[in-house]
Amino acid sequence: MNVDLFVPCFVDQLKPEIAWSTIKLLDRVGCRVKYNQEQTCCGQPAWNSGYKETTRPVAQKWLNDFDTPNYIVTPSGSCAGMVKNYYMELFGNTSRHLKCKSAQTRIFELTSFLVHIIKRTDFGASLSGKAVYHDACAALRECGIKQEPRELLKNVKGLELIESSDAETCCGFGGTFAVKFESISSAMAEQKVNNALVLQADYIISTDYSCLLHIQAYIDFHKLPLKSMHIADVLCTGW
Repeated sequence: MNVDLFVPCFVDQLKPEIAWSTIKLLDRVGCRVKYNQEQTCCGQPAWNSGYKETTRPVAQKWLNDFDTPNYIVTPSGSCAGMVKNYYMELFGNTSRHLKCKSAQTRIFELTSFLVHIIKRTDFGASLSGKAVYHDACAALRECGIKQEPRELLKNVKGLELIESSDAETCCGFGGTFAVKFESISSAMAEQKVNNALVLQADYIISTDYSCLLHIQAYIDFHKLPLKSMHIADVLCTGW
């Protein structure tokens, strides 16, 4: 099948390797990946900051960029959640209503797409060590993604997946929250990291790089023996 790849801003600018891992996974299951080089942001940063009118033209461009019959796959629960849950507030009862509704039914976060559409959970990956999975807020609460990443990670050879008591607790990033409330944000990252260290984890894994960027910054600043990894990179490790 043809699949349109949507690369989130954070990934595009700071960790493009995640996008390449996503392409490798989709290619491995026989998808023909299409990448529209004109694509930009989905509008989430402006929306989350309360700028509805600023968001609308950005989201309108996004709809135009992905105006195809293909599935849209993105390695980000927050970006998928933005389109699925908030675009109708921008385009409901407008001339773009049907285009918006179509995009909402076609967009999938990567792990959800692999498990529910492709129906495959083993990609032959291997990674030695212990890992905790962090449920990114948007992936969990806006997209209902909970078991999908865990099913995929359980099939990674050599990886021991440990459940943390705070798996569903926010990491503290929250977009502009990390800037507006720096001390609270840092304390939340500290809790997330310390709980992983108590479990003697080697990795913190998640679906969203924005969360991992925040967590890794805390790890690096304090020089801790822990590493964050996006699940797309994990699933491509060892082959």
